[in-house]
Amino acid sequence: MKILVCIKQVPDLESKFKLNDKGNWVVESSLAFRLNEYDEYAAEEAVKLKEKLGSENADLTVLSIGPERVKEVIKKVLAMGADRAIYIKDNEAYSKDPFRISSIIYECVKDHCFDIIFTGMQSNDRSSCQVAVFLAELLGINAITTVVGFDCNDNVVTVKRELEGGKKMVVKSTLPLLLTCQLGLNNPRYPTLPNIMKAKKKEIKEYDVKDFDKITNNTTIAKLLYPEKKSKAEIIEGSINEIAPKLLKIIKGKV
Repeated sequence: MKILVCIKQVPDLESKFKLNDKGNWVVESSLAFRLNEYDEYAAEEAVKLKEKLGSENADLTVLSIGPERVKEVIKKVLAMGADRAIYIKDNEAYSKDPFRISSIIYECVKDHCFDIIFTGMQSNDRSSCQVAVFLAELLGINAITTVVGFDCNDNVVTVKRELEGGKKMVVKSTLPLLLTCQLGLNNPRYPTLPNIMKAKKKEIKEYDVKDFDKITNNTTIAKLLYPEKKSKAEIIEGSINEIAPKLLKIIKGKV
């Protein structure tokens, strides 16, 4: 079985964000980066499937697009258990819309005939939830989203989807298939030191985005804005006898 997991490197949400001079993206030099949270669940589930089938019956590839620093998260998934990697170098990946990104991935993998593709439900930075379903449409395969339960037997996949209101839906599909993974699907493993060392010897095929970027139309970000501050917090300190009259005065002023 040929398995693909698509991952993305995103800014750590604990970083301090600053807009660039054009106001259409953030200054990346001041940010820390990490593997997208939802992609961790996708990578873990892909590795678990490979382990279930056995190394002789399954081959797992990890793919990512972005600048040179993206190799950091690729190596992490290789250390988790992926066999090989595809890295598409693109220093301006942030400027491409979801359909363009999915088209680049499609051009890269269309002849690889992957049986199952795992992706995260969304990315922590853009949260479009579109790249995966666009990719499935381009490949002409089924897609099941927001997966929180997964099983595969005799090339038939049974998944549990999370719906609104805490409800779940069970769906069955034959392969080929694309899945988007949600929180609750699994607990991603931490790569061990021996596996980190082994990952350094695994193959990373590197391509330039120009090899696959066939789309000229692109939705661009016109402007990013900081959240508007609509309220503020006031901390009242002191003893109970000091706080009570101050709090009463504030409440009377609001009523």
